[in-house]
Amino acid sequence: MSGPRLFLGDCLDALRQLPDASVDAVVTDPPYGLSFMGKKWDYDVPSVEVWAECLRVLKPGGHLLAFAGTRTQHRMAVRIEDAGFEIRDMIAWVYGSGFPKSLDVSKAIDKAADPERDFTPVGSSVKRLIPGADQDKTGSWLKDDGRTYQPGVSAPATDAARQWAGWGTALKPALEPITVARKPLSGTVAATVLEHGTGALNVDGCRVGANGGTRKTPSEQKSVTDSVGGYLNAACGAQIDGLGRWPANLIHDASGEATGLLGEAARFFYSPKADGTDRNEGTEARNIHPTVKPTDLMQYLCRLVTPPGGTVLDPFMGSGSTGKAAQMEGFRFIGCERDPDYFAIAKARIETAHGSLFASIADIEVNAA
Repeated sequence: MSGPRLFLGDCLDALRQLPDASVDAVVTDPPYGLSFMGKKWDYDVPSVEVWAECLRVLKPGGHLLAFAGTRTQHRMAVRIEDAGFEIRDMIAWVYGSGFPKSLDVSKAIDKAADPERDFTPVGSSVKRLIPGADQDKTGSWLKDDGRTYQPGVSAPATDAARQWAGWGTALKPALEPITVARKPLSGTVAATVLEHGTGALNVDGCRVGANGGTRKTPSEQKSVTDSVGGYLNAACGAQIDGLGRWPANLIHDASGEATGLLGEAARFFYSPKADGTDRNEGTEARNIHPTVKPTDLMQYLCRLVTPPGGTVLDPFMGSGSTGKAAQMEGFRFIGCERDPDYFAIAKARIETAHGSLFASIADIEVNAA
């Protein structure tokens, strides 16, 4: 396998250097257009022009997987479709660790009226709190032991605020949608697969084992074997074929909230958010990118849409999770990133993954876009 090819600069400039129909799959986590954390790169979703270049470099039948935000997923999908892709599906990555960023309407009403509000810390009879080291700037949290915070109870001070107590402006975030799109086929699916190796999904390579997570072999999965070589899942009593469950358009993080909502975890592939080890592996300093995707999730997605030995493209490489995953799956990789700091982190993470599989990492190619 040839080494990764990394471009530092604008992805449009990089994509224009790639030949037609030279890439097997595009797996990317592009800007969501939410101005996330005030980042300039997140001011809008990618343009039709970018997706059109992705379409050009993809082989006929090649798939595109693009993460998006729930508020702007429609804009992402429409632009992908306007570029010439067929929208095939949407995968929902569900997690329980989201935190609601909601305005407390009652507090906002009181703030506009500017009266003092009563504030009662949890487990305390104190009615008013003097702002200080143990209270944050909103008065909503109390540091109870010098290490952790506990929520406090704030009493509305006006009739209008009391009327709207318990009202907010946002739901708790619990999923990220992934648009599943495909470049038009060159004839039938069978003809496209035979000519280009693209056009289909790797179903067996992404089946879900009886214990959830990545696919297990039948010998690892089966708890009770039936007469035709299938096996029964002891947890639910449902019969499953010997390869595991068919991959679904839902992925979750195996949190208690997610499994409580969805039921038996084994029905779906699961991948929690990236932890510190995953984020920082291979880097000399901390990975500062704010939206790092977990490597095992990106491995699963790359494996789903990329033929053996194929090339994965990520035009919005960020800190390199797709590239790291592609290397670990044995795929060739092309990545583009315009931020020098993120590019350096991505290069280090991809080098580590590449070096863990190959004796030399000297064949990693770095280009100016």
